[in-house]
Amino acid sequence: MAVVGRSEAPLRVVGDEIAALDRQALPIVCDVAKRDQVHAAAALAHEQLGPIDVLINNAGVSDSAPFAVMDDELWDRMLSVNLTGTYHCMRAIVPGMFERRRGRVINIASIAAKVGFAYTAAYVAAKHGVLGLTRAVAAEAAHKGVTVNAICPGWLDTGMTDRSVARIASKTGTTPGDARQALERMNPQFRLIQPEEVASIAAFLASSDADGINGQDFDIG
Repeated sequence: MAVVGRSEAPLRVVGDEIAALDRQALPIVCDVAKRDQVHAAAALAHEQLGPIDVLINNAGVSDSAPFAVMDDELWDRMLSVNLTGTYHCMRAIVPGMFERRRGRVINIASIAAKVGFAYTAAYVAAKHGVLGLTRAVAAEAAHKGVTVNAICPGWLDTGMTDRSVARIASKTGTTPGDARQALERMNPQFRLIQPEEVASIAAFLASSDADGINGQDFDIG
């Protein structure tokens, strides 16, 4: 299994966790916003592990600003990682899947791929793009033995949410606890979603039980 990310230290931690399960792990440092890095990472994974049958696009960043004062840098950053990064990874790997007539693509989108939220125009636009990209490529994949689906979680209990909590508390003067509770209440179940819940759906979509599921999006929250 290849694990790709921008920072080496977290990759080593995940790699050790995979190795502890008696599975081969290949950590690769790569910025998905950089096309050449993505294609080099895909080539290395193919060389070391063989053909790639499952691609999970999980890289993401989230920043916010009122639209009237949002700068172009924020817009470019949200799209380059969340949308163009997903495109780069799919472009590097999906053609090989089509040739072999075998593969699973699982894009981690967001509930923001379906709903607009204030102060997050760039992030929402990027995630809407991920969902549209998923559906379009799924239409091409349908007769090629490949499935392309998306998972759309609400607010997750992750470091990204921790940073959002800190940003909200700083900008609004509320306490971190109140900021976190406000995000929890944005999910229908009034709780943050655990990463393992997303992983379970991804594992299902990667399995043979999901052979007939293509071009779909799964809400969690």
